[in-house]
Amino acid sequence: MRAIADTGFIVAFSHKPDAHHEWAAGIAARITEPLLTCEAVLAESAFHLGSVAHVLRLVETGLVQLAFDASEHLASLVRLADKYADRQPDFADLCLIRMSELFPRHAVITTDAADFRVYRRHQREAIPLLVPPALR
Repeated sequence: MRAIADTGFIVAFSHKPDAHHEWAAGIAARITEPLLTCEAVLAESAFHLGSVAHVLRLVETGLVQLAFDASEHLASLVRLADKYADRQPDFADLCLIRMSELFPRHAVITTDAADFRVYRRHQREAIPLLVPPALR
């Protein structure tokens, strides 16, 4: 499975009491290569989980892999921030939209279906999503 990991997935996978934990664990069991992500997602995940060490272990064990350098995509991120200013996207969401443009065969694994159904890559193309059944 080729995919891009959002914060909601990482938190749900890592936190058994999370409402979406079973779904996230099922996704993780099907992973055959690291899920791509960005530093902003790792920072958000560490904040929500209260553990930087745990999030770094997910990278170390190969569940997720850093695959984005925001400094190389600043103009695109600014364009996306302007386009979606009315939704007030966070930095991680902007990075994931851009990653979806860079890795078009990768779905975004997220629990934030409401925003990601609005976001578009290359301005018009829907981003392929993997979301929990309750959010479909």
